[in-house]
Amino acid sequence: MCLNGSSEVASLFTLQGKKGTNQDAMIVWENFGSRTDTIFCGVFDGHGPFGHLVAKRVRDSLPLKVSAHWKVNLNSEDLQREISINTMGGMSPGETAFVSAGEEPRAFAELEEIEKQVQMLKESFLKAFKVMDRELRMQKKIDCFCSGTTAVALVKQGHRVVIGNVGDSRAVLGTRDKDGSLIAVQLTVDLKPNIPAEAERIRRCRGRVFALKDEPEVARVWLPNNNSPGLAMARAFGDFCLKNFGLISVPDLSCLSLSEKDEFIVLATDGIWDVLSNKEVVEIVASAPARSSASRALVERAVRAWRHKYPTSKVDDCAAVCLFLDMSNSSAASSAKSHEQLASVDDRSEMISEKDLVISRPIESDSEITTEESNEDAAKLEEMQSESETEWSALEGVSRGNTLVDLPGFVPEREDKRKNAGKRSHM
Repeated sequence: MCLNGSSEVASLFTLQGKKGTNQDAMIVWENFGSRTDTIFCGVFDGHGPFGHLVAKRVRDSLPLKVSAHWKVNLNSEDLQREISINTMGGMSPGETAFVSAGEEPRAFAELEEIEKQVQMLKESFLKAFKVMDRELRMQKKIDCFCSGTTAVALVKQGHRVVIGNVGDSRAVLGTRDKDGSLIAVQLTVDLKPNIPAEAERIRRCRGRVFALKDEPEVARVWLPNNNSPGLAMARAFGDFCLKNFGLISVPDLSCLSLSEKDEFIVLATDGIWDVLSNKEVVEIVASAPARSSASRALVERAVRAWRHKYPTSKVDDCAAVCLFLDMSNSSAASSAKSHEQLASVDDRSEMISEKDLVISRPIESDSEITTEESNEDAAKLEEMQSESETEWSALEGVSRGNTLVDLPGFVPEREDKRKNAGKRSHM
């Protein structure tokens, strides 16, 4: 499907806002990587003059890159296992008996294997995001200098979910507590410049972080000697005018082990989260008359909330993906499917950012933050950030401003290139 739609396990919907071209894009890919128990979901929120093109490009390319790197990792693991088996086959009976007697319990070995699979998937996310951003820089069809996109994407394999997040789109889990009450658990952090570790990295790389007087609640990223572009996020694909000044595209990774109490995961752009709380979103999805209409009900409620809460503001694009888990029936459902479905959406509808629920469920998190390979200062700061034990939820504050304030008319690196080109032409 290439439009708003649904399948047995997910629904997608987006509406264009009042700010111009819809810059949101979404995708749901079932039987991901040719595995019947695996699904890929993603939401992408573009910004800048060509943000809609960047978002679509990432939507179309990122899943393929994750799949390709994952397959390489799996093949490498299979090769190592085969070598190990062949080595064991060359042992004498006495040596083999000794190894067998010292083997770990099967349950522990299976758990170890699952953890290896998760780690390989995390590595695949890191590599895919890095290659994706490099591809955007090298290609010539889309000007990504002052345009970019957020990305929150997940791969669910069986009972495990790995999430990669860049920017301020968000993933939230709808689950049940001990009393059976529906609760919302935020699975990602909105990566904005007001997060201390993000702001420190940006300042170390000579970028500036401050809010404008007329919107003091919205921290933005600025060039060292120019009051532009004023990007309202600390990580993004594209936006190469800021990549040497602290903006990165490395995803914040988290891993979740699902239980039977977990009902669904919502991925959405900030047009949803800016006017609806996590709790409201979970309740809207849970009360939808049918799963197929859950995303539509959520987006339409967000549009009404925009008009009610901020009648003088332009409604932002809104996009949402609802992935239903059905953990108790997941095995039967996955085995019943024999064909691969690819559903993608690239329309959009609204935005802001209201953060209210802290992550209360145990979640493994990797904040392996690296900048462009050429930026040594950013690499040093990455080490500092990964070692930091300070926990920052980034769940408070509301921002209705545009993602970008102004486009830079002067950028140090580009100006140097122009001067050098001029000198060569006069030689």
